[in-house]
Amino acid sequence: AWGAGGTLRDDSDRIAALVAWLVRGAFFAVLLLGVVDATISFLRVEGWLRPLVGDALADNLRQSAWRGPYVHMPLAALGFVIALFTRTLGFIWLALLVVAAQLALVIGRFVFSYEQPFMSDLVRLWYASLFLLASAFTLVEEGHVRVDVFYSAMSVRGKALVNGIGSVVLGMTMCWTILILGTATQASTLIGPFLRYEQGQQTYGMMTKYILAVALGVFAVTMLLQFASYVLKAAADWRGEPEPDARPEGQAMTAAE
Repeated sequence: AWGAGGTLRDDSDRIAALVAWLVRGAFFAVLLLGVVDATISFLRVEGWLRPLVGDALADNLRQSAWRGPYVHMPLAALGFVIALFTRTLGFIWLALLVVAAQLALVIGRFVFSYEQPFMSDLVRLWYASLFLLASAFTLVEEGHVRVDVFYSAMSVRGKALVNGIGSVVLGMTMCWTILILGTATQASTLIGPFLRYEQGQQTYGMMTKYILAVALGVFAVTMLLQFASYVLKAAADWRGEPEPDARPEGQAMTAAE
């Protein structure tokens, strides 16, 4: 059972491991969604989709209300399954793919005079996902920049107090604000685009605009969980619980950002 026979640090590590899995799954989901949806859009633009898949399926793939549940959702589920079997987050590779997609867009536009809406959509999807999904991972790895004036001179309990209060008052409040305002009604910024499988205004663009809203929701959830992990870690420091020498992979670090 959760917390049975363990310490606050153990519970903190369990939450951090959950966050790491969610981030890995979201990364693979965005990767698969981008590649597959861009391929479908490319085939539509060039007129190759109908001969390849037939009239009925081609007509369905033109509708975001069909492509979302029958193409995007299975790919997203596959991404989270893949995340169960690998610890590779791959944000470096996602950054490289953003550069490659942008380079292809520039070369296509200025060298071959070829540009399609889905090319810009792919860059936008991966670029936004890179920052939103990598934020929680960076928080796990203590990668955010800290402006440290007084913190380093504090005692262990003083640092724990700052970390705990900062996580609750600043971090968790921000995450709850995003989630509450974004899901308050069916027209809210997070839930609305997902319910409608909202797409861009371009006819031959990618049908992944709603994924940006989902990514913002994933950002809020993963950051909220990681801040909760910080609170438990701070409570352990306040109580003087010993910290093991070797920390498991995907651990939560000490300080709140």
